Amino acid sequence: MSTNARCRTRVRARQRGVTMIELILFIVIVGIALTTLISVMNLTTQRSADPVRRKQALMLAEALLEEVELAKFSYCDVYDPRAGDDNPSTAVKGPGDCAAGTVEGWGPEANNQRPFDNINDYVAAANVAATPFGAGTTLLDANGNPLPLAGFTASVKIRPDTLRDTGGANAIGSGGSAAQTDVLRITVTIGYDGQSLSLDGFRTRYAPASL
Repeated sequence: MSTNARCRTRVRARQRGVTMIELILFIVIVGIALTTLISVMNLTTQRSADPVRRKQALMLAEALLEEVELAKFSYCDVYDPRAGDDNPSTAVKGPGDCAAGTVEGWGPEANNQRPFDNINDYVAAANVAATPFGAGTTLLDANGNPLPLAGFTASVKIRPDTLRDTGGANAIGSGGSAAQTDVLRITVTIGYDGQSLSLDGFRTRYAPASL
């Protein structure tokens, strides 16, 4: 075979296209890869939080946490005649200075409704979640009006806590479960779309007789 003939044979071999079997295998492999990729993307989308819903949950948690934090934190019920006494000689310095039957404890007093007059009124016991903001997914504002938010639930948990300075030497609060403490930790939890979001806040008894 001449040199020119051998060159033409090599050129034709290099220019030969893919066979039908190779093309079918390529299509099958690409199809499997795309199917797997789409399945992973769908699963990720289904389990990822809607950013709008998460932002709504965050705003709701902030609003409810602020409502609880703004409630009074006094030793005596606000109806106690001495509750707001800030005279240095007669000021309320502890539950023993309250009139009989007016010492603040866990849970609301009779006929006491939102917005409650004391932080302790929002829960029935320490470290036990309560739902004073509405029933189920029907949430209410502080005036009792339904909130225009569907599919959200809200609960609050309050427990005595202890705060320390950066060195850890000085502490405020004693923890435990007694209502008569100096530090309360407030946790508001919002449930939505099978997920939950929680915010924590602290309230200290910086002015026992302040109303």
